[in-house]
Amino acid sequence: MSTSLITIAQARECVVRAIGPLGTESVPVQDALGRVLASAVLATGDVPPFACSAMDGYAVLAGPAGRELTVVGESRAGTPSQRRLAEREAIRISTGAAVPAGATAVIPQEDVSGYGELIGTTTPVAAGEHIRGPGEDLRAHTTVLTPGTRLGPVELGAAVAAGAGAVLAVRMPRVTVLCTGDELRAPGEPLAPGEIHNSNAPMLTALAQRSGALTAPARRLADDRGATEAGIAAALERSDVVLISGGVSVGPHDHVKPALAALGVQERFWGVSLQPGKPTWFGSREGKFVFGLPGNPVSAVVTFSLFAWPALLGLQGARSVRRLEAKAVLGAEVPRNPRREQAVRVRLQRLDGRTSAIPNGAQGSHILSSLLGADALAMIPPGEGTVQAGSCVALEELAY
Repeated sequence: MSTSLITIAQARECVVRAIGPLGTESVPVQDALGRVLASAVLATGDVPPFACSAMDGYAVLAGPAGRELTVVGESRAGTPSQRRLAEREAIRISTGAAVPAGATAVIPQEDVSGYGELIGTTTPVAAGEHIRGPGEDLRAHTTVLTPGTRLGPVELGAAVAAGAGAVLAVRMPRVTVLCTGDELRAPGEPLAPGEIHNSNAPMLTALAQRSGALTAPARRLADDRGATEAGIAAALERSDVVLISGGVSVGPHDHVKPALAALGVQERFWGVSLQPGKPTWFGSREGKFVFGLPGNPVSAVVTFSLFAWPALLGLQGARSVRRLEAKAVLGAEVPRNPRREQAVRVRLQRLDGRTSAIPNGAQGSHILSSLLGADALAMIPPGEGTVQAGSCVALEELAY
């Protein structure tokens, strides 16, 4: 396969074309937070299912102020009155309780005088006032939630209100993170000369989890061909997606590409016209997918956001909703890369009615702190010279 660099758009299109939703499973509503719907949720009946009171007060017949009414019963939430209301009668009623037969309005407690068997109306009340009609929220058999919706707290509430006890969701993708390098040490472990802590393992695992994936414990692969191949083979057996950090370049200790080839993982692309993130690799084998991400932490997050995140969403059948404005005004001058598009970590501020994208500190691929407080990636086209402050730039979302 050609090693010439492809554009970010071409790489992402390659990923999207390769990905399709996984299988489905029924999930109890109480366990479905964060899951993506595979089929629509329809209302099994009207919501509310009956006419009910919007206030604490009295169910009455509509009429003028100054009436004296006899209280003949009570309708409570869950215990409706069985009595039919007649002229000059009132039935005490609670918010959410069913409106008794014959009643045409509810008068609030504060709009009556007296308390007991006799009350007086101090204001007029019109027909239908303070009554919630059946189906006012949801009508029976209408679509409440559509396929591709990721279920948040409000969506779960709507599903239950619609009558659902379980939902049909797309299976969560299983992801394993592999980090290559003899120099990597576990969080908090003392470092010998030349060693670094493995920040990519918890970072990429958390990004996958936030994207809706089930994650196995991340593993470190030694800079050894046999260990690399064995580690990738084991990850492929238990995963839908394998994220490999580091080892995808062409150095003497980069064993990932030959190991993938030996395992029959087909290369779909290697090398993207992107800074940071040039040596990104993507391939597949029998419906399973592998991303070879650069080892530098910023590069790993940028390439995850641009390529692996859309893949994980696609495997769940999720809609990718852009939460950011498509473009912003650059808040500071940025030097161009002559050959590659740059993903500059930026903070977003609203100034003079426009969104300003301000570079978030030093932009080296090893500067993890450039991601702290960053809101988006400002995409700087390749070319000579600089992009001046005030220029319009495209924005891409960060996966976190």
